Amino acid sequence: MASVVPPVVARLTLAQKRELSDYLCQFVTAERQAKIERILSQRTRYLTVMVEDFHLSQNASAVLRTSEGLGIQDIHIVENENSFKLNRDVTRGSNKWLTLHQYNEAGHNSTADCFEVLRQRGYKLVATCPHEAAFAPEDLPLDKPVALLMGSEHEGLSDYALEYADYAVKIPMTGFLESFNVSVSAAVCLYILTRRLKEQDIPWQLSDAEKTHLRLDWLTMSSRSSEALVEQFLKGKGWMQ
Repeated sequence: MASVVPPVVARLTLAQKRELSDYLCQFVTAERQAKIERILSQRTRYLTVMVEDFHLSQNASAVLRTSEGLGIQDIHIVENENSFKLNRDVTRGSNKWLTLHQYNEAGHNSTADCFEVLRQRGYKLVATCPHEAAFAPEDLPLDKPVALLMGSEHEGLSDYALEYADYAVKIPMTGFLESFNVSVSAAVCLYILTRRLKEQDIPWQLSDAEKTHLRLDWLTMSSRSSEALVEQFLKGKGWMQ
């Protein structure tokens, strides 16, 4: 998610960010403010998605749009063989409201880099794979945060991803074909998992600090001339360097 405010904002304390958000609220309609608060209350990082080496921009973009619509905040994008491309006709701006993490350092196994980050953040890595004995989405354990791993349209997940995932999940099929399109699979799994989360006593919602950071980002994208407004406010407070 691209920022439209000076880099100094990232160094502000939580209290300072709240003060800046209160200032920006003057330039955003009450309806917009209410919508931001409603969406923040439904956002989660307990579930996240990794997309690995997608070929088709429309599928990658559909996964982003579905994730945003279901309240998933973070998408982890692995680019070992293929560059990640957005199809704006499909995303319809949904990518603006997400936090995108890209892994594409030359000479690295970007999947391994992503796995290291996800494990450090406490996620269980769940591979989507129709060929393996796997949990149905309705039965997948949710006692720990879950990272749903989605592979490319043709090859699926890499051998590395399949070997080092903690669990596998698949959607039971009753037709001749053994799997759905990858974007459809993501939609089905995420819908079931987000619904299950909200039915259980699991701390799936964002922390107050996370809400503060996102609220400021979203307010800057919702107010006209936000860059100038933020700069004016920071200078007035003596926070601009």
